[in-house]
Amino acid sequence: MIGMTPAFASAAMPLLRCLDPERAHGLALLALAAGLAGRARLPADPRLVVNALGLTFRNPIGLAAGFDKNAVALAPLADLGFGFVEAGTVTPRPQAGNPRPRLFRLTEDHAVINRMGFNNAGLDAYLPRLARYAALPGRVPVGANVGINKEGADPERDYPALVRAVAPHADYVVMNVSSPNTPGLRDLQGEARLAAILAAVNEAVPSRPPLLVKIAPDLSPAGVEAIVATCLAHGVQGLIVSNTTIARPTLRSPHASQAGGLSGAPLLAPSTEMLAIAARASAGRLVLIGAGGVASGRDALAKLRAGATLVQLYSALAFAGPALVARIVADLSAALAEQGFASAADAVGADLR
Repeated sequence: MIGMTPAFASAAMPLLRCLDPERAHGLALLALAAGLAGRARLPADPRLVVNALGLTFRNPIGLAAGFDKNAVALAPLADLGFGFVEAGTVTPRPQAGNPRPRLFRLTEDHAVINRMGFNNAGLDAYLPRLARYAALPGRVPVGANVGINKEGADPERDYPALVRAVAPHADYVVMNVSSPNTPGLRDLQGEARLAAILAAVNEAVPSRPPLLVKIAPDLSPAGVEAIVATCLAHGVQGLIVSNTTIARPTLRSPHASQAGGLSGAPLLAPSTEMLAIAARASAGRLVLIGAGGVASGRDALAKLRAGATLVQLYSALAFAGPALVARIVADLSAALAEQGFASAADAVGADLR
């Protein structure tokens, strides 16, 4: 829509928050796909440019998987100011996910609990949309996040098939082995099982975009170190740290006892601590994407300082709306200058040095 801006679109957030969270999310996606959120007018900032995974990112702020599972609004999402976008999680076959209600807005805690269960339209619906976005000139990098179905899954078969399918259209691919809402999925983070899956991927898709693994924030330090070692041994290029947590810190919302993965502000500290563990263990040999609780430029900078090269957000959009992206990008630039960093790359791992 001519003249529409993300700030104007964000003015509708109080109305969306009156709706059931899943219905509000669906309407937001429809509005984005229709171009109703507009385009952020961000000045080029060379301090924010990041080179990683063989790609150039205009800024290190990306959209995490889960927001656009079916790749229906990638270009409008990129127009909000993101440096990259990630679509999925997509599974080989369509699935409805878990029964509703399954998404809960914890307003008092600036948090979200979800037990969606990889609801998505399946690979056949996802691929043409991903391909259309990938063909756009001047687009930002796109990641494809892949996972397995709840029923009839064979991880050593399905992950290689998924990676092969999305590889021609994705700038990087993420294996999601850490959602708490698919029974048994997190067991795939075990050293032997993960090694077997990665070996199968390497055999089936020897030529592919960079491969990343998304891990849970509930692992022990030793568990993180084992995953890092396994990924390095099997040619993985990076980790996303982290997915949602099944832990329940002190929360004020009446929805606090709901089952599912917790994201948002309460996840910021524990996910950043895990990020630092992964950064020390990988010692620069893996590209780390920091996710969990990012709602400001200073939160993003904390992820960079803990070892992330790139940063993702999702839950904060449910509270602040699409104008948040440009605000975080601008605030990150200001925070870098305030803390004496010449660039985003200069800040990576600063707290570990």
